[in-house]
Amino acid sequence: MWKKTSPTIKNVNFAMASDPSGAVSRAYGVWNPANGLNHRGRFLIDPKGIVKAVEILTPPVGRNVEELIRQIQAFQAVEANPGKAAPAGWKPGKPLIDTGKDAIGRY
Repeated sequence: MWKKTSPTIKNVNFAMASDPSGAVSRAYGVWNPANGLNHRGRFLIDPKGIVKAVEILTPPVGRNVEELIRQIQAFQAVEANPGKAAPAGWKPGKPLIDTGKDAIGRY
């Protein structure tokens, strides 16, 4: 309904979902029963259904789309490179680091 009625959302070219009953919001822990609204929640779930990242913010603070995209790219990069990790602040094109006990203290 929102996509059909909102002039700013109607041109979005990807799937959007709503949760009018709050069931999904409750399941993910973002439902605020005090006001009947959701906190701002973002969940990165891989193709296997594994939750890789969670961010929950209260309404006064918005999410950072650039950080979301960076995190998706980082998860894709480490998935494609077993034994590697994306360090803090990693960006595409930067090297991944080794993981495991032999790498402890090197970074």
